[in-house]
Amino acid sequence: MFEQFQDLDLFPVNVFDVVSNLLVALVCGIIIALVYRFIYKGPSYSSTYVNSLVLLTLITSVVILVIGNNLARAFGLVGAMSIIRFRTAVRDVQDIVFIFFALSIGMASGVGLHVIALASTIIISLIAIVLVTFNFGSPRRQEFLLQVSYDSSGITEDHIVQIIRRYSGKYKLVNLKNLGGDNVEAFYHVGYKTKKNSGELLRELRSITEVLNVNLFFDDDDSDHIA
Repeated sequence: MFEQFQDLDLFPVNVFDVVSNLLVALVCGIIIALVYRFIYKGPSYSSTYVNSLVLLTLITSVVILVIGNNLARAFGLVGAMSIIRFRTAVRDVQDIVFIFFALSIGMASGVGLHVIALASTIIISLIAIVLVTFNFGSPRRQEFLLQVSYDSSGITEDHIVQIIRRYSGKYKLVNLKNLGGDNVEAFYHVGYKTKKNSGELLRELRSITEVLNVNLFFDDDDSDHIA
């Protein structure tokens, strides 16, 4: 019975089907790659990854064409793929999302669902662009770590706090230590609605003679700071 099921040809494939499926996969893969290149904002952009998205869509379509409705081919392919070890570390969650995006569209193209493949590619791409354009995933406030060194003989902590409160939606004293003599170093966790407010805060603090040093560190990336 199992062998008879394998002989069923529910989805016959001809040359026209193969060419049309691959062309749709190619068009969709190029769109996916262009959208990724447009919305990517990370520091480690890879042209190899962008090209791989196009190829991944095509390869997935070919795999679906090869499998068809044959269970033996499907299990054989799973066994063959299990031998391969993928050791490349994915840099960003967005990269994983686009890999699944390419795989899904490749599967739709491979089974001949051209309308679904093209429509899904366009709709998902537009949604991705809109989300990035309007910074949908950005936090409501910009979070910073403010470092202030000042001469406590000429200015008090209350004065510093009043200035911070003028520009910050929220603030919290994280650490306060004596640097020797009257010099004090304070760390504040502050939040802003815009980075413009942080720049105005820095300018006002630096205009005070008793303030020795001011640094503003981004919470989302400790390596970046406004000196």
